[in-house]
Amino acid sequence: MGLYVETRIRVDLEELWRRTQRPDLHQRWDLRFTEIDYLPLDDPGSPQHFRYATRLLPGVVVAGTGVSAGERWRADGTCTSVLRFGSPHPLCPLAEGHGYWRYVPDGGAVRFLTGYDYAPRWGRIGRIADRFVVRPLMAWATAWSFDRLRLWCERGVTPERSLIHAWAEVGARVVATGLAVGWAGFGPLAVVTALAAVLLPPLPSTPAAHRCRYHSRRPKEHR
Repeated sequence: MGLYVETRIRVDLEELWRRTQRPDLHQRWDLRFTEIDYLPLDDPGSPQHFRYATRLLPGVVVAGTGVSAGERWRADGTCTSVLRFGSPHPLCPLAEGHGYWRYVPDGGAVRFLTGYDYAPRWGRIGRIADRFVVRPLMAWATAWSFDRLRLWCERGVTPERSLIHAWAEVGARVVATGLAVGWAGFGPLAVVTALAAVLLPPLPSTPAAHRCRYHSRRPKEHR
């Protein structure tokens, strides 16, 4: 089983490549990572190794390493970046994996897509947790991050500002629901307010995973 995420971004391919391949820019928009750093090259022609880290809780950071296994540019302008990654940290649910990023020119925009898979940690319990919690969460986080990147490229909404927008919306929805319950109890008004808080789509400047095509298992045509 693999994960697949795709979005369409109205941006120049070279600029999209820069914002996704440079570690200092990548870590700004990708919710899955707190830090990404290139490791020194022993040989200028050798594959690029990198270190990544994710803060799970205050004071709890899991880290791993990876390698960009190769890049391929086609005559039609499509390019692909392939990588492998792994973490020895016992709290990291992803033991090791591999994946790709693909950039497909599409009439003034770029179809940006990824497919990746990994081996879960913690044995049978880990496989169950991965199926019902970790894998769906990873797919959602990747899609949310891709839309965050799209907003940055298309609207100029920086990743930092879009995160503020997201937290502000969550806070407004929680407060609205709390006020409705406090004022009207658990009557119809509170129910309607709670449903609106859950079902209303995010504002255009707030990232949303549903704007991307994503699956916790890749479609057949992309396997």
